[in-house]
Amino acid sequence: MIVVMEPGAKDQQVDHVVKLIEEMGLQTHPIYGTDRTVIAAIGDKRNVDKYPIEQAPGVEKIVPILSPYKRASKELRAEPSTVAVGPAGFPFGSGRVGVIAGPCSVEDRGQLIEVAHAVKEAGAIGLRGGAFKPRTDPYSFRGLGEPGLEILAEAREQTGLAVTTEVMGVAEAELVAKYADLLQIGARNMHNFNLLMAVAQTGKPVLLKRGFSASFDEFLLAAEYILSEGNQQVILCERGIRTHETYVRNTLPLAIVPAVKRRSHLPILVDPSHGTGHAYMVPSMCRAAVAAGADGLIVEVHPDPEHALTDGAQSLTPEVFGETMQEVRRIVEAIGRTL
Repeated sequence: MIVVMEPGAKDQQVDHVVKLIEEMGLQTHPIYGTDRTVIAAIGDKRNVDKYPIEQAPGVEKIVPILSPYKRASKELRAEPSTVAVGPAGFPFGSGRVGVIAGPCSVEDRGQLIEVAHAVKEAGAIGLRGGAFKPRTDPYSFRGLGEPGLEILAEAREQTGLAVTTEVMGVAEAELVAKYADLLQIGARNMHNFNLLMAVAQTGKPVLLKRGFSASFDEFLLAAEYILSEGNQQVILCERGIRTHETYVRNTLPLAIVPAVKRRSHLPILVDPSHGTGHAYMVPSMCRAAVAAGADGLIVEVHPDPEHALTDGAQSLTPEVFGETMQEVRRIVEAIGRTL
């Protein structure tokens, strides 16, 4: 439930309500707005007597929340959350559209530095690249590990781009946090709750990708794990789900963008590379995603997709990425936003 305080409620009144809620065995999460304060009460409320709270000085009303996710709910926070990422603090969720781009994997220094400068010139604000790669085939290229992280950090030094890379396990969370600006949880790990809590505890912003077969509620409940650890810097990412279709690698359900905007305050990005699996589809889905209201994109770009060690089929060349950014910029401006 959410306790809505009256406009102008005093700090002592808020503190009193917090104390009452905690005496009932529930957790509290106060949100201080410009006009009023709301307090989220989190826990099993089936046997809680709400009367003392309703009658407390300064309380306007109690609003029950039926959704299982509390901190991610828009009922808790009506205004969109803004998550600042990278050296320049790009504000995802502020109304601006941010694009993160780069290769699926960090293959070598030359490849990554070349791509970093190319996507920066095209207008990207972030650089993606996997140092640790989850692969279905154990004999496939699985990343360079820490040397790959060092290359990503060097690229950031040269370009100022925010570094986004995946965390594969609890043991690597602190290591990746030393190098990256945005910690990515991949689709295979969306249900790895120990990992979600571990990345939350680093204090770094987290990019949470939707699982292959995860429902909308499961997606937001995974975000709830991160938020419940006190880390409010969560960005959602739709990367496509598995369906019976075979003409795409995954089916990209862009309807999730307005659904998230209606029910959650968290920003959401779209990954059209994994969402389709085919480079020729990516520019169209970039345009469609920003038109649907996405807060940003994460796109795979490789200087030589034919010889990429991972996901070459869905990677754009720097030239095509540059053209796509020009198209996206026109759509962003047409809907009254900025890139």
